[in-house]
Amino acid sequence: MNATVRIGWLVNRLRCMSVAEVGYRMRQAAATRMARRMAGRTAPAPLPRALTLAVDGAPRLDAAEIEALLLDADRICAGHVVLFAERRFDVGVPTVWNRDPETGVTGPAVYAGDIAITNRDQVGDIKHVWELNRHLHLVRLAQAWALSRDVRWLHALEQQLRSWLDQCPPLTGPNWTSSLELGIRLINWSLVWQLVGGESSSLFAGETGQKLRADWFDSIHAHCRSIARHLSRHSSANNHLIGELAGLYVAASTWPCWKESGDWLAQARRELEHEAVAQFSRDGVNREQAFAYHIFSSEFLFVAGLVGQACGQPFSRNYWASLQRALRFLRSVRDVGGNVPAVGDADDGCVFRLDALGGDRAAQLLALGDTVLGGAAGKGADSHPGVRWLLHALPGRRPDCDPHEVDTGWAFPDGGYLLFGNHFGEASEIKGMLDCGPLGYLGIAAHGHADALAMTLSVAGEECLIDPGTYSYWQDQKWRDYFRGTSAHNTVRIDGLDQSVSGGRFMWLRKAQAHIDRMPSSPHEFDFRGSHDGYTRLSDPVRHMRSVRFDGASNTLVVRDEVSARKQHKVELFWHFAPELDVRLTSHGLSVRGKRFVLQLAASGADLQLELVRGAENPPLGWCSRTYESKRPCEVLRITTVSSAVPVECRFTITFLH
Repeated sequence: MNATVRIGWLVNRLRCMSVAEVGYRMRQAAATRMARRMAGRTAPAPLPRALTLAVDGAPRLDAAEIEALLLDADRICAGHVVLFAERRFDVGVPTVWNRDPETGVTGPAVYAGDIAITNRDQVGDIKHVWELNRHLHLVRLAQAWALSRDVRWLHALEQQLRSWLDQCPPLTGPNWTSSLELGIRLINWSLVWQLVGGESSSLFAGETGQKLRADWFDSIHAHCRSIARHLSRHSSANNHLIGELAGLYVAASTWPCWKESGDWLAQARRELEHEAVAQFSRDGVNREQAFAYHIFSSEFLFVAGLVGQACGQPFSRNYWASLQRALRFLRSVRDVGGNVPAVGDADDGCVFRLDALGGDRAAQLLALGDTVLGGAAGKGADSHPGVRWLLHALPGRRPDCDPHEVDTGWAFPDGGYLLFGNHFGEASEIKGMLDCGPLGYLGIAAHGHADALAMTLSVAGEECLIDPGTYSYWQDQKWRDYFRGTSAHNTVRIDGLDQSVSGGRFMWLRKAQAHIDRMPSSPHEFDFRGSHDGYTRLSDPVRHMRSVRFDGASNTLVVRDEVSARKQHKVELFWHFAPELDVRLTSHGLSVRGKRFVLQLAASGADLQLELVRGAENPPLGWCSRTYESKRPCEVLRITTVSSAVPVECRFTITFLH
């Protein structure tokens, strides 16, 4: 980031802060400077109070699950580690922990407060460094040991921990620059601790084992102390705060070995209780308006809650009720094929990776909820090895919660989403979703997208109208701007401008506010009208209004977009289609064919220009991203006109193939 850009970013960031936050940031900067003197110091001697749960062996696994787990453990020993959702990187043997495996840049072994994490010349892509150092893959080695009792897995784990402790001493290097990353690492260290037998593990046998234990405890203490002093506050108090508190709570529960541990535990527990309610709407929607972070935050809350149960210190009924509502929303928006709309930011970040076969994190979270809280399926642990492993590592009584919580719904007005369609949960399901909520959470709305009144649609479990996703946080600015911008969503753009005004990669200065003007009465006889004020900022203010009607009897969807202004403006309407579909523009309109359906789209209005765009680069249009750091072309229908009032109406007719 050059000096001019950085100054602009700082000015924008200050604009998003309250006076209280400015004071807090100044105190944090001073604390960071003072903490330099603590780098490399040894922690107080730990008291023998570590928590060792009754974890023995492995949960029930089938042959394919065992084979996949041991194969992954072998690959980890060879230096090949899965990062993000599915990409495997060569991280070296022994691992070079401060190196970005994508660019090859190795971050400096200097005081963490002096490292500029956005400087690619200094640290590479910090996301890749952090992802490796979350240590999700170290849990895989502990799983392999618990499963087979083959000592080579314990030796491999010892080598990994030893090399990390040597290369990443407290407060030194890029792996100490984010409290969230420290929290995730502590959670995975706690899982490792329990799976290898805790205090009595042969990992700590002999002089070298005792040295490993002592150095590990030094690092654990430094992790906890650093998190407690640098919690994400004010406009940054989103999933980062939940993750930091969860890591601190899990660590203080697992290793209550220092005089500060009781205070850390009490603070983390108290604030987790608050954030579990504050960061989710009354109808269960995570307030960041980013579905991947909905899952991410829920994983943190589950792990902390399960540790509380295992320790006999359960969280409150309100805590678990918030999780129940979060799972109800996730279950509702997920289609019969298992697809969840890619609303808002996503970076494939996960709190734990216990299923060696990979797979669907939304399904795993729902299975965890069904097993722990009770739910529709009631067979979560049987169907998901990740759930079996988590509950094996953190055994305890099930929490007190409402057994009568409704499993699904269609209207989530407080969170800002409404579902339309019919035959939900059946093979002939039509499921659409309308976004009528806020841009994001708190002052900077870091992970929200400019997607007011956008829509998605799936038919028979196939994605049809899609949200294209995120792609990357740190690629060229044009890609970050595109994927979070209005032209990458199924809504209207005016005069080539986004609905909301960006102030940086994780910041919005002016946020479009959506409003429900007419609330529908049911998903299958859906009649909605809403509007947003994102373009009232223009010198000639423009208001976008959208009506959505779905008739379940005829499987017909009608979307009517109107703009209200004094003068004429360029109006663009975008429809993004899943890349697996056959999409063709004809003289009669648009034809879309999937495996089990055909969709016909007819557009009407004044002087409309219809154009099918795929994979354009300058400017970007016609792309989608299913996983972090990957993108592929997809078909986008762009409908363009110049208008001050004339509506554009799109009629979608869905026919099932037999």
